[in-house]
Amino acid sequence: MRALITGINGFVGQYLKRELLENGYEVVGIDIHVAEEQEYMVDLLDLERVTDILQELKADCIFHLAGQASVAKSWVIPQKTMELNTIGTINLLEAVRTLQLDTKILLIGSSDQYGKIAENQCLIGEETKQNPKTPYAISKCAQEQLGVLYRETYGLKIYMTRSFNHIGVGQMRGYVVPDLAYGIAEIEAGLKNRLKVGNLKSYRDFTDIRDIVRAYRFIIEKGVCGTIYNVGSGRKYQIREILDLLIGMTNTKIIVEEDIQKLRVSDVRSVQCDHSLLSNDTGWNPNISIQKTLKEILEFYRKQLLK
Repeated sequence: MRALITGINGFVGQYLKRELLENGYEVVGIDIHVAEEQEYMVDLLDLERVTDILQELKADCIFHLAGQASVAKSWVIPQKTMELNTIGTINLLEAVRTLQLDTKILLIGSSDQYGKIAENQCLIGEETKQNPKTPYAISKCAQEQLGVLYRETYGLKIYMTRSFNHIGVGQMRGYVVPDLAYGIAEIEAGLKNRLKVGNLKSYRDFTDIRDIVRAYRFIIEKGVCGTIYNVGSGRKYQIREILDLLIGMTNTKIIVEEDIQKLRVSDVRSVQCDHSLLSNDTGWNPNISIQKTLKEILEFYRKQLLK
């Protein structure tokens, strides 16, 4: 089976490529930056180029990862965030439609679409009302509605996710876990004397990126067409708890200091995924512990700072 990954050279794209190759797929990719064979330079805002490349590649399935993926950055570049995440998706869907391709398409959404959840709410299921409070979340809600529209109107084979926070080695700094781990590694290396942090009271549902991409493969292979799936571990961790786990992995004294510049304009306080629909339909469950993931990320930055 030939799989096309949009945004193949991003954090998720590289892990998904490995997951698919290890499970017998032929993998091709498109990105605005290409690095290897079987990768094609494509700007999703260029409909003609998108159409030409889809006609050439004739993929059996498309994993649509390309777009602007940072909540924080969406406040800085809201226009570009909307353009990349909505117009880019429209162009992809239009190309599949006009070429009449019999291709499965996975659109990746976000738990940020749910927005702020009531204090007494426990697990967030797919039926939970969406309440987007960031430009990024709004762009992902729009992408999802486009998926529903093209599925119902044109019969495209579209699957959708609302993916919760995923972490792993290679995730860019600017996200909370890489920033915490890198900051600790800097202190260990004698480059900084304290760790500046944002809001430690929020809760997030963190999942290892390898479990996330396995879920994406399972959805394409076993999921129900037209269904929206929550993808996440099902356990919430307070950011303070994540920091404590990382500090517990070092013998160096870590002085923690709040930095108001790291506080978001809109910060969702509590997020926890109910992935029972995904598990029931595909058999997926997360396998990798948070401790293993955090240790690998910290070790990565330790080695990086020694170079």
